[in-house]
Formats: sequence, structure tokens, C-alpha cells
Amino acid sequence: MTDPSIIRRLYGRRQGHKLRQGQSALVEDMLPRLSVPEDGPIDAMRLFGDDRPLHVEIGFGAGEHLAGQAAANPDIGFIGCEPFLNGVVGALGHIRDGALDNVRLYMGDALEVIERLPDESLDRLYLLHPDPWRKARHAKRRMVNHGPLDTIAAKLKPGGEFRLGTDDPTYCRWSMMIMDQRRDFTWQARTPADFLTRPDDWPETRYERKARRQGHEVWYFRYIRD
Repeated sequence: MTDPSIIRRLYGRRQGHKLRQGQSALVEDMLPRLSVPEDGPIDAMRLFGDDRPLHVEIGFGAGEHLAGQAAANPDIGFIGCEPFLNGVVGALGHIRDGALDNVRLYMGDALEVIERLPDESLDRLYLLHPDPWRKARHAKRRMVNHGPLDTIAAKLKPGGEFRLGTDDPTYCRWSMMIMDQRRDFTWQARTPADFLTRPDDWPETRYERKARRQGHEVWYFRYIRD
């Protein structure tokens, strides 16, 4: 079993290119209002003021999928977790442009947020195009490992959904191996088309478009919490 603490080591830079003035203003003005509280238990009531369903996205990139889901599901509360500032800025732009009031953001380790949620409180969790850590010695850093999955399973409701997307063959094979060892998730695929075709309610991300331009296959996995 993978130690969940290994995932908490956020490797690499937290910021890429220097922010423009407008981007800095988004961070200063919007992020404090939309940020998940730093301390204490969290739930839908604390975050959104009502007992709505909750979805979490781990590593939302530039926020296209997060914003698309939030726009299509205004009665659901979305928690987006992303350690990199430039990605958070992208999400803030989508939230502003879409006038979305059902999104909260956390710039840091997603597991720190997920662990603070009540057990069996999530309806869905998204992990799309995570860092594949292709080298075998780095496999313990992958989010799809039993330690993080134990936490995810505890927080998903029975019947809740875990969605995983990747264009990396190594990560695809690894994820199928790890998830096949679980007895608390059921893979929803019945035919190859079920994981080779993006579901209609799965907004495309820039990473997915880039992968297709490069000729990569993309795999879409849907697991139900038993």
C-alpha cells in the first residue's frame, strides 16, 4: 500500500510564467472569496450555504473541465484543487467569465481538502490527466495508488463516481492494474467504446486536445463506489 504522505510532496514549480496585471488582480480580488477555508472540517453547508451535492476535481489544470461542469450543473457544489498558481488563475478567469457561484478553489494538495470532508459526502471525484510519473521508481508518486484511493473511497457516497482520464499508456496500464485490485470500485466499461469515447457530460480539456493533436489515444475510466 502506498503511503498517502508521499503524494503530499508537491514536486516542481508552483508557478510558471509571471502573471500579468489582470491575472494578479484576479488572484487578489477573487481567490480569497472562493478559497476553501484553511482549517477545520468542511462540507457543503460551510462552503455553499446549503446541503447540495459535492464534486471534487484533483488537479484541474487551467480549469476548463471544472468550469464546464459547474456551468452545466448549477445546483452542484464543485471543489477544485490545484497546486500551481497559473492553473488557479486560469480557473478564476473561467469562473469570472461564466459568473459561476458554485465553485470553491484550493491551491495545494487535494488530499488535505478531501480528508476534511465527511465520510460518504462526495457524489463524484475527477482525476483528469494527472502527472504520469513514467519512471518505475516514481510510481509511488502517482495519485492512483492504494493510499490515496482509500481516502477517496471513504469520502465517496455508495454509488458515487470516480472518473479518471489519461493519454499516457503507462498510467493507463498502471491504473487498470491498481483499480482491478480494489474491491470497493466497479469499472463501468462493458465494451472498448465505453473507455475510448469521451462521455457527453465530460467537458474537453486543453490537455486532451493537445494529446489528440500529437496523435495520442485518450482513455476515459468511470468507476462506481460499491
